[in-house]
Amino acid sequence: MPPIFATSTPSKEAYDLVQRLQHYFVQKLTHLSQQYGQDRAFQPVSWLREDGKYGGGTRYEARDEMLFNRGSVNISQVQYEADEKKSLRSATAISTIIHPVHPKAPSVHMHISYTELKSGQSYWRMMADLNPSIAQESMKHTFTSTLCDAFGEYAKAAQAQGERYFFIPALGRHRGVSHFYLEEFYTDNAALDKEMANRIGEATINVYCDLIESVFAAHLPITPADMKAQQEYHTLYFFQVLTLDRGTTSGLLIHNENDVGTLGSLPKTINVPLLASWAKYMPKPQGALLEEMCALLPFETAVVIDEPIKAKLAQVVRTHYQTHPQALSLQASGHTIPPTVANHD
Repeated sequence: MPPIFATSTPSKEAYDLVQRLQHYFVQKLTHLSQQYGQDRAFQPVSWLREDGKYGGGTRYEARDEMLFNRGSVNISQVQYEADEKKSLRSATAISTIIHPVHPKAPSVHMHISYTELKSGQSYWRMMADLNPSIAQESMKHTFTSTLCDAFGEYAKAAQAQGERYFFIPALGRHRGVSHFYLEEFYTDNAALDKEMANRIGEATINVYCDLIESVFAAHLPITPADMKAQQEYHTLYFFQVLTLDRGTTSGLLIHNENDVGTLGSLPKTINVPLLASWAKYMPKPQGALLEEMCALLPFETAVVIDEPIKAKLAQVVRTHYQTHPQALSLQASGHTIPPTVANHD
């Protein structure tokens, strides 16, 4: 059966918004594939929450292996309108990550979501961050100034939360170079809040596609040092997502019907010896989590993270937090911790 989506007007409008952003991003990325790559369309993959009773989602996956190491543009809506035990009415989101093949083209992560509770409360979550393997100050400046304009008067608050969220305490560094994050955002003007969410989404898509096109069009040479830097950074990205990212962990704890999609942000290959070397810097019991993940992988410097491995990693993460629920306090957060998992209980 097709997924059953929320019936409230705000949730319908939120779904229309994320669907438009998804189509817009996929269209622009497809144009880049036609211009500079293999001209291979992104492919849709759908999933259902309890056979569609509570909604579902669709992600578009990159198929152009000349341009994209990994690419996933996901939208979803989960709703519990018919379940009186749930406090959540609906949760609607677009969550996307693009990892280009070229090491001088940065990765990007964007998440925009709308949560509507049965109490009548509703709020947005908005994130955008630039993740280069090889940092370039001009790209950082362009991305940051564009997103500051999009966030407007909330830019400083978004940057402060982003800097906190994407910091990796065990390694004393950030994932990425430019971070924006607003959690549980709302004002007394719902229409302007929605307009802001759309503006941030479009600004992120536009500036990012311009940045990576500048690399594709220049046909910049790639050195072995560039490739090494990219693989090391992709390993860092893997580390942050699976040991710190609260959104990823929440998605895995809420249900197991989209594990591969939830881990769609993982890059294609990582350096497992480098990854394993970071366990000693982690607090208990997180070091054990990393060791369990490394035990699933060949101890090699270029291990491919395919779908079967993603499924196994998802189960390791899920089991870890079910066994050590106190470890959730060690996850990344902005200035407030969203009750995402509790909303689905």
